[in-house]
Amino acid sequence: MLDAPYLQRAAVEILLLASLAGTLGAWIVLRRLAFYTHAVGTATFPGLVVAAPLAVAPQLPALAVALGFGAALERLSRSRRVDVGAATGLLLVAALALGVVLASDVYAAGAGVDRLLFGTLIGLSDRDLWLTAGAVAAAMAMHLALHRTWLASAFDPGSAHALGIRTALADRALLAAVAVAVVVSLDAVGALLVAVVLVVPAATVRLVVRDVGALQSGTALLAAGEGFAALLIADALDVGPGPVMAVVGAVVFAAVAVTR
Repeated sequence: MLDAPYLQRAAVEILLLASLAGTLGAWIVLRRLAFYTHAVGTATFPGLVVAAPLAVAPQLPALAVALGFGAALERLSRSRRVDVGAATGLLLVAALALGVVLASDVYAAGAGVDRLLFGTLIGLSDRDLWLTAGAVAAAMAMHLALHRTWLASAFDPGSAHALGIRTALADRALLAAVAVAVVVSLDAVGALLVAVVLVVPAATVRLVVRDVGALQSGTALLAAGEGFAALLIADALDVGPGPVMAVVGAVVFAAVAVTR
């Protein structure tokens, strides 16, 4: 099956996304950023829609929207008058509604809404692979530089502040890193299914491990396994790999949760 070039690119992308999930997925789960990750992925929809009429790479407007979403959420979360979850939901609905309105006007430009929302793992280009590889390298570098601060603010934010650890800049860096990871995942799984790669495997492994290192390595292995299983099933059934990956991830999570 892997003799086909498009399937070879899909396999490489799965390995890269698994590495990205292992590096950032653990922090997404530990820092309770699962809803933010899903929301920032969906919020990129209007950026993806306008990319075709503007004749630019879809990653550029998607990244602009994702970073803008993260900045707006971080700004709103400073105010105690607005709950973070409520602010995330409001921004998510606004972005999705804007994307739907824009999509209704750009069908003539060839913007496939189904591809924007659910991705196409078997339709990737070499540029997509290089972008994902760059995001993996950046995420690993940020993890090496900031993992102590992320760990302190995840488990004991009060003590982190008391010890003089500056968590604000590290928190912004984590939000930006997640936004970049979401953007490079869009071509493979689409705006609605980024959580399948960045959240579900880490949430599954979190049920059975307590060590951060084990969580990261286990997440990478599980994400790779689920990705390859989804690719095989999708090829056999002639369906989209992204939705199949979502089903596989949900089944594995449910099985582990019930067993535990």
